[in-house]
Amino acid sequence: MNTIVISIITASVIGGLAGWGITAFFNKNKGSNILKLAQEEADTLKKAKMLEVKEKFIELKANYEKEVVEKNQRFAAIENKHHQKEQSIQQKEQSLNQKNQELQRKTSEVDAIRENLGNQLSLIDNKKRELDKMHTQEVEILSKISGYSAEQAKTQLVESIRDEAKTDAMAFVNEMMEEAKMTANKEAKRIIVQTIQRVATETAVENSVTVFNIESDEIKGRIIGREGRNIRALEAATGVEFVVDDTPEAIVLSGFDPVRREIARLALHQLVMDGRIHPARIEEVVAKTRKQIEDEIVEVGKRTVIDLGIHNLHPELVRIVGKMKYRSSYGQNLLQHSRETANLCATMAAELGLNPQKAKRAGLLHDIGKVPDDQPDLPHAILGMQLAEKYKEKPEICNAIGAHHDEVEMTTLLAPIVQVCDAISGARPGARREIVEAYKKRLNDLETLALSYEGVVKTYAIQAGRELRVIVGADKIDDKAVETLSFDLAKKIQDEMTYPGQVKITVIRETRAVSYAK
Repeated sequence: MNTIVISIITASVIGGLAGWGITAFFNKNKGSNILKLAQEEADTLKKAKMLEVKEKFIELKANYEKEVVEKNQRFAAIENKHHQKEQSIQQKEQSLNQKNQELQRKTSEVDAIRENLGNQLSLIDNKKRELDKMHTQEVEILSKISGYSAEQAKTQLVESIRDEAKTDAMAFVNEMMEEAKMTANKEAKRIIVQTIQRVATETAVENSVTVFNIESDEIKGRIIGREGRNIRALEAATGVEFVVDDTPEAIVLSGFDPVRREIARLALHQLVMDGRIHPARIEEVVAKTRKQIEDEIVEVGKRTVIDLGIHNLHPELVRIVGKMKYRSSYGQNLLQHSRETANLCATMAAELGLNPQKAKRAGLLHDIGKVPDDQPDLPHAILGMQLAEKYKEKPEICNAIGAHHDEVEMTTLLAPIVQVCDAISGARPGARREIVEAYKKRLNDLETLALSYEGVVKTYAIQAGRELRVIVGADKIDDKAVETLSFDLAKKIQDEMTYPGQVKITVIRETRAVSYAK
């Protein structure tokens, strides 16, 4: 086994040495050929590099020569520019020399003129001193002749001119004031008459009862119900009194609140049309009708502000405006009165050159204080002003609402316009009505209140209680006390009495001298 291994190793070594020898022989011949080829390539590369270097040298030389030429050209241009500047500087220097010579010449002329002016000023000063001396001499001569010094004469002349000017000015002012009063009175009447003529509305008087017509007495019995339970249910649900008497085919709904009466009327109409009349059905129909009336109130308010062209009104104020449809003042429908006042305000404001939209807004909202049921102790003008302020109305609108019955001071021109237009709308014949007894009592209270003052002889309430004439004794009250009495009466009437519009108090004092010829 070892002999075989040794034989194999020996054969491998001999084979390797033989292979190496053969390879070395071939490599030696191949190396000489490679060196020869490399020498030839090196010579070729050397020649190529020499040519490339030569071309690069030629290119660099050309670039250098080009740069030299460009630099020479720039140097020539700079030299030319400097030459031109030198020429320009020389020209400017010559111009400056000429101007300097001209300035020296003008300076000499100015010096000559100044010297001449100095001489003339000296002459003027001499003349002025001579004039002052002559004026002093004349003043002394005049003082000796008149007996007044210059200051005294000046003071007397100024006072005389001042008194004369004051007299003329007062006469002119009085004349202008009288003319302004006449013109203003005439113009005011024209505007009011034109406004009333342009805004014509029908008279509407509200009642405190509503008559519901029925077809037969059988339906009346069904409305009454067994032992009157339906009537009691209706009255409890609506807050309105149902008067069922012997009047044929009619039931009277009585109540001071028009909203309740309208709810009762509509609910009763629906019950009669439906035929089912019992307490449960009554409560259901009244609740549904109340919701319907609330929606109608909002719709009426929206339609009103759209018709009048009023924008950006708070939704709660819109609801209050709609609720005016079911409110009345001395029998006059409040919504119609407010619409009429709004149109009157807009027309009058346009005539006076004011903003018609603001005036119309104030006119519509001036009586909103009559709508709410709470805070009845406040005057409706004050309550309306507070509501307007609460819902972010402008200050001039709030002041016009609060001042239209003089509860607050008027601060804008809208306030008197609203006050006048409110009076125009409410004072039209037939616009409002009062119960005869209440009307007589109010007039009697006016006269009695005035008679309670000392010195009053007679009192007369005229023009439907809108004017109170008070006749006083001339031997008991003087002219100054007359004004005080008029003011006190107005204040007391305003504090103690309730009345529409305003009351004019006229106090008359006459002095009579009587003698007899015998």
